[in-house]
Amino acid sequence: MRDLPRQLTAEELAELFEGRTRFVERLASLEDPLGRARDVAAGLSDDERTEILDAHPAIGAAGSARSNREQGSDEDPAVLAELADLNAAYEARFGFRFVVFVNGRPRREIVPVLRERLERTREQELATGVDELVRIAIARWQAS
Repeated sequence: MRDLPRQLTAEELAELFEGRTRFVERLASLEDPLGRARDVAAGLSDDERTEILDAHPAIGAAGSARSNREQGSDEDPAVLAELADLNAAYEARFGFRFVVFVNGRPRREIVPVLRERLERTREQELATGVDELVRIAIARWQAS
């Protein structure tokens, strides 16, 4: 497991966070960007938090090769259809993409997580989604 880096370029951070957003640009200018990511995220506007969540691929959908590997293998058509329906309901309710730290769990294990998170407030979900995104980025760095 690698230690957190003292400095990363915007390109390196964009790979970890699935997109070159205003958040990534801010982090690239900092020392210890992954260690400070949660503090920086706490100061983002709703638009900026939505931007970084929407840069991440939807669970169960095709994404980057890295994201596809992280989502685990579960090609059950019923599970994929349910995830697609739940993702659509989540985006309709909150106005941004559902993000969860999958950590290799099969997609069927994410279904109840998504259902539970649909019951929360928009503010709770913005905070949770961004925190999950930071967890993903840190885990990606440490695993690479």
